[in-house]
Formats: sequence, structure tokens, C-alpha cells
Amino acid sequence: MTVTRRALLAGTAATLAAPALVRAQGSGVLRVGEVNSYTAQPAFTLPYRNGWQLAVAQVNAAGGVLGRKLEVLSRDDAGQPQNATRLAGELLGDNHADLLAGGFLSNVGLALSDYALQNKALYVAGEPLADALVWEKGNPNTFRLRPDTYMQVAMLMQEAAKLPAKRWVTVAPNYEYGQSCVKWFKQMMAKVRPDVTVVAEQWPALGKLDAGPTVAALEQAKPEGIFNVLFGGDLTAFVRAANTRGLFEGRSVVSVLTGEPEYLDPLGDEAPEGWLVTGYPWDQLKTPDNTKFVEDYRAMFKEPPRMGSVVGYTLIHAIVAGVARAGATDLPALIKGFAGAQFDTPFGSANFRSIDHQSTLGAFVGSTALVGGKGAMKDWHYVDGATVMPTDDFVRNVRPA
Repeated sequence: MTVTRRALLAGTAATLAAPALVRAQGSGVLRVGEVNSYTAQPAFTLPYRNGWQLAVAQVNAAGGVLGRKLEVLSRDDAGQPQNATRLAGELLGDNHADLLAGGFLSNVGLALSDYALQNKALYVAGEPLADALVWEKGNPNTFRLRPDTYMQVAMLMQEAAKLPAKRWVTVAPNYEYGQSCVKWFKQMMAKVRPDVTVVAEQWPALGKLDAGPTVAALEQAKPEGIFNVLFGGDLTAFVRAANTRGLFEGRSVVSVLTGEPEYLDPLGDEAPEGWLVTGYPWDQLKTPDNTKFVEDYRAMFKEPPRMGSVVGYTLIHAIVAGVARAGATDLPALIKGFAGAQFDTPFGSANFRSIDHQSTLGAFVGSTALVGGKGAMKDWHYVDGATVMPTDDFVRNVRPA
């Protein structure tokens, strides 16, 4: 952060942050040790970094938290779990971070969560979507911001179940996130549409998609519907190869995350039309909270926000809300303070529910379209995360006691 960037927002308190700020007497700096895959997944994580930088500037301009200035100590794990845990140790030990945050890939998030548990630290996951993070491998020290794989698929399923397709194929990266999305798609679809069958699955390694053979294998299965979980460069390569072969013609496509600008924008005029997706229609959402966020973000960075920007921004405000509610930074106080903590976001209010530490932040569901030669979302609506969460009994059955 430069002095110039801080000065941009010094005169105005952040509308979204205000309820969580505490101006009590304090000393020193509140340090957040943040670890993320900046070089491995720049399309998402660079806007994400912008988002948390904006939030830090706003929080400090409005007085900090518990009377302390907020500082983020950021490190790049290059998409490797072993790097993430090593860096977490340095942040907690050498740099005296008060808590850990961040993560992009699900396997990295799970590694950070386990490290936080073993080393008696709090970890607030921003982007990792594996539901195991708060369920099968959940622990008291870990909280998660974004809707997980179960919630993302459940949001899409409300509309996907209405599609006429009966023969489906799936394509997903072969790691925790992709595996979990496909699992929930098959289970949820089976409950509401017993006439549906999944006739083929493709599991490319993350970042190593061989697009031509993958598309050919899916086409050979003669599907009526396609469930896609690819993102980033894999998604771009897949769409281009599939467009060439006409894979999408006359077929229903349901796709997780594809409506997010960081994944839709690179497709340009090759962006698919009519896909059912989750995403973020930043330029169409005219609520006061989002409008303020977009204005502040563009004033600081001279570009529009992306979904990563929302995650980074909201992550900081969620941390501020949890710390303020805790009233202290020792682990027992933080765990108690974060459980149930409410925070404002560009999408409205959300909270960390106590039973599994999952946030109720939602997402937008709509269909893709070409507008002005580039991809966009249309016919979208917001799905509150609280409406697609499993029951408390379900959580009790899968989460460690």
C-alpha cells in the first residue's frame, strides 16, 4: 500500500466496515498473516489482493480495530500446500501475526486449516471451497468466507433440475474442489431427477487440461447436458476447443463460477451463451452497498472489481467484525468472537454460523450472454447462502466432535 492509495480514502469512513469498528484504547498493530497463490492463480488472486488492500485502507482510516492499526503481512504459496504451511509458520513465529487468513486452492486451504489447529492459531479461509474445510476436516480454529462446493451446487440445482437434459457428462479438475462439486451434482440431481444419468466423467489435472481429447471424449458420450467445474486457463482452453467441435450446440450446460468476471472476461467474444452459472454481475448490481464498493475500488485501482476483489475486501471486514466481537486476540476469545459474528459485504449482511463456522455469504445465479462482444450474466438473482446450507443435524453427523 502506498501513501497515495491510503490518502484516497482517508477522508471517508467505509460504509460497509463501520458497524464492526471499535475505537477503544489499544496499542501496537493487529497483524493478519495472509497466504495465497498469487503466482499460481493470478486471475483471481491479484484482484483479491486489491480488495483486501482497499479494505485495510478503509479500516485504518476509520480508526482501526480495538484501537489498533490493521496490517496484512502477505505471502505467496505458489499453489503448494507445503509452501503455505511453511509460510504460515514464519508469519506466526517470526512476524508475530495474530491470526492467519487467505488461501485459494482447496488443498492449500485444508493444509492451512490443519496447521492452524496444530499450532493453536485462528485461520479465516477466503476462497477455498472444499466443504471438508468446515465439515469432515473442520476444526474449532477455522472459519470460511465463500460458499462451499455444496452451497454452489445447491444454488445451481434450483434451476438445473428444470432443464430437459437426462444424459449428463461432467468435467472437473482432479482435486478436492472438482471432486466435491461433481459428487454433490450427482447426489442432488439424483434426488430431484431420478431419470437423470451421468454417462461420462473427465478429470484433467489442474492447469494441465488437454482440451482436444477431453472435448472429444465428452462428445463421444452423446450427452444432453454438461456439468463443468473448470476455471481459469483450463476453462478458456476447454471453451475454445469445444466451440470448434460444436460440443455445446443443442446441449444444456451448468457451470460453477463461470459467471465471475475473471473467468468470463478472458473468453471475449468466444464466451458461451445460455450457460447456467454462478458469478458476479458487478456492473448490473445497483444496490447501495455494491455501488459504494465499485466506486471505491475503481477510484483506487482504476479498473472494475472482480469476484476476487469482493472476496479479499469482505475477508478483511469479516476479520475486523470477528476481532471486534472477540474484544481480544487470544485464541479462545477469537473463536468465541468469530462464531456468530455478523459483517457487511457488497452483497449485504452475512455471518459465520456457529455450528460449522461457514459464512452465509451467497452468490448470483444466472445465464451467460454475449453483450457488446464479451461475456456477461443475464436474468440473474442473488441466492443467500443461508438458504442453501445443510441442516444442523447433517453437520453434526459429518463434522468431528
